[in-house]
Amino acid sequence: MASRKEEKERLRREREEREREAAEAGRRKRLVGYGIGGALALAAVVVLVVLLVSGGGDDEGSEQQASLYPPGGTVAKPGGTDVGKAAKAADCELKQERAKSRDHVGNPNERIPYSSNPPMSGRHYEIPAEDQAFSQPPADSSVVHSLEHGRVDIWFKPDAPRQVRADLKATYDSEQGYQLLLIPRPNMPYQLAASAWGREPEPLGTGYLLGCSTGGAKAMSALRAFIDEHRGNGPEPVP
Repeated sequence: MASRKEEKERLRREREEREREAAEAGRRKRLVGYGIGGALALAAVVVLVVLLVSGGGDDEGSEQQASLYPPGGTVAKPGGTDVGKAAKAADCELKQERAKSRDHVGNPNERIPYSSNPPMSGRHYEIPAEDQAFSQPPADSSVVHSLEHGRVDIWFKPDAPRQVRADLKATYDSEQGYQLLLIPRPNMPYQLAASAWGREPEPLGTGYLLGCSTGGAKAMSALRAFIDEHRGNGPEPVP
């Protein structure tokens, strides 16, 4: 039978062990709290930096979108299956050119000389621009890659009449932006244009361009015919 002294020693050791475990648990809890606090502080700094870099949030971008793409547009009527006739009726011009390259470049800022304005084929940045209505034009090299994937790039001058811009956006929205990019382009010789890159003849294909000096119902019908003719026909089709 253990003596009274031995029993007291056992109880002391058990108490000290409980105190040590409690102290260790408290230390771990404090470390977790410090980690969470640090992560939250870092997240707050990141959000602040993003807001500063982007100019304070989405308000400016939303205002720019609303200004560039006013509401109240009319969806373009189908232009029939003959793009040539639709373009001629609208006094628009059509161009085409055999593509000279499908090579990729790794630098998005590399200036690539294209043979048409806007471009319709050629060397391009390795990451394509996404399907969307842009407030600011992306690099030509990225939207040319989108053409290679079967997209149709729709271009317009930012100072085109309000109704032209509204009609373009309404037509784009009616297609739910499917395989379409809507892009402002100040420095082109047309009020609105569209470009595409067909797969024939393989392997480089052919670039196509529709250019209209003015908007209006006939030009919009020619645009619809151009989209129906070329969308999804790129040398490297991507859904």
